[in-house]
Amino acid sequence: MQNKQERKDFTVFIIAGEVSGDVLGAKIMEQMPDARFVGIGGENMMQAGLKPLFPMGDLAVMGIVEVLAHAKTLTKRIKQTVDAIINEKPDIVVSVDAPGFAKSVIKQIRKNPDGQQLIKNGLNFHHVVAPQVWAWRSGRAKKYARTFDKLYAFFDFEIPYFTKYGLDTVAVGHPIADGIIGKYDAVKNKNTDKIITLVPGSRMSEVKRLMPLMGDMANMLVRNGFSDYKFVIPTVETTREYVQDNVKNWLVKPELVSSAERYKQYSQTYIALVASGTVSAELAMMHVPTIVVYKMNPITTWIGKQIIRVKWVSLVNILLNRSVYPEFLGGRAKTEYIMDAFGQLTIPSVRQKMVKQLQSADELWRKPGGSASQLIAQGIREAVIK
Repeated sequence: MQNKQERKDFTVFIIAGEVSGDVLGAKIMEQMPDARFVGIGGENMMQAGLKPLFPMGDLAVMGIVEVLAHAKTLTKRIKQTVDAIINEKPDIVVSVDAPGFAKSVIKQIRKNPDGQQLIKNGLNFHHVVAPQVWAWRSGRAKKYARTFDKLYAFFDFEIPYFTKYGLDTVAVGHPIADGIIGKYDAVKNKNTDKIITLVPGSRMSEVKRLMPLMGDMANMLVRNGFSDYKFVIPTVETTREYVQDNVKNWLVKPELVSSAERYKQYSQTYIALVASGTVSAELAMMHVPTIVVYKMNPITTWIGKQIIRVKWVSLVNILLNRSVYPEFLGGRAKTEYIMDAFGQLTIPSVRQKMVKQLQSADELWRKPGGSASQLIAQGIREAVIK
């Protein structure tokens, strides 16, 4: 039997549960041409060579009520994933976000006799993207320490929350920054472009909640004389058909572009109106004036208000500890509030102030020593070949 150090290839079982995880997963895969990948991912990871067990969209649910509604499907997919890991006998399991699903899978593996044998043989569980325990549910850090062998966080300030429970944690910088900062000219004056980019999210549940709001916003702009604006919506394959049907009733007909074209689109954007999430970080790195909105199930929203301990949801606001991007969440996600913020961002001095604040965050997004995907791939390889 070959020693692991002598092997030229190894198997990584990789799990991604949403678009941002799929993008990062693909970047990690590209850094490891000597590895064989199996698992769960989307179109980006498929292009990098992954043959997924099942559609990634089955895992892309968010919120307490939403998860309960998909409980039967998730239970089926957990079992399917556990069986696949036991059959494949990978050298390591790497989950990219999707922590709830990953923890459920690992829990079942630990209960399974064959899974226990894999662990005895050295199977490690690495997780990419630290939960925001500094914002809410700090007790999750202890649970992560019990579940995973290594955690890849984005920022240094996150590390102590996990190392105090004995979890090997390293900061790798935000993965998106390596492909954005300094590579797109989003600072130039776009007062003549008039392109409004709308991003209702990547999960179907959030798209359904935000499309009516964005449609009302677009219609109101047209009614108020902003007919020279061009509206564009980047979409993912799982929501494109829904978005296409929804915009048929709008006064303005937005152009739909693929998610793969989003960076080019963002760099040409005058003002963006986007769902809270990774997209707001992308736009911050590109210095694009942006308004952040979000709506969830009322029960989930109420529970969130009771436990969230930070003032903002946009990462750039949290990093700079100031309200750079205006946020309209839950009951405040109303057209009249958004219109007022939109009007402010048409004022040159307001736009320039926002851009300068976004530029000041550039050095906070990255770590020296390599890109995030390179640092993660290095950690995975070190765990396998030892």
